[in-house]
Amino acid sequence: MLGRVDGIKGYHDITRYPDARIVPGLVLFRWDAPLFFANAELFRDRVLDAVAASPTPVQWLVVGAEPITSVDVTAADVLDELDDALHAAGIDLCFAELKHPVKDKLKRIGLFSRLGEKRFFTTLGQAVSAYLDTDAVEWMDWEDRVKKGNSPALPST
Repeated sequence: MLGRVDGIKGYHDITRYPDARIVPGLVLFRWDAPLFFANAELFRDRVLDAVAASPTPVQWLVVGAEPITSVDVTAADVLDELDDALHAAGIDLCFAELKHPVKDKLKRIGLFSRLGEKRFFTTLGQAVSAYLDTDAVEWMDWEDRVKKGNSPALPST
């Protein structure tokens, strides 16, 4: 799971940065491997574990997909089933930073059109912004506080 660390750009693993802030109702989940038959069910289980571990009710789950270099047909089926399960729980499954060849494969398989283009974002930041624009969530990013003159304390190194 990823969160925002005051003073550090980007989204970071909350186990390595325990002070990372999590946007309420949003799970940012990074998967650092291709998705294929041998790990697709593990991916699904980890996603569901992340949803269960969220401190707030989840409305969106965004997969930080930059490290995903491939998705096979079995994994696409698991993604389809996962989307159904999340949708039944009122959660939108989205993707950010998905490589174009992987997105092209999802288009050929039919999963891209099933999920809908609006659920794919170029960056994690765009996904977070879309979530914040869609749902009424109280959240101020540290960079926004800096712009307003309320500088956050920088993390120690």
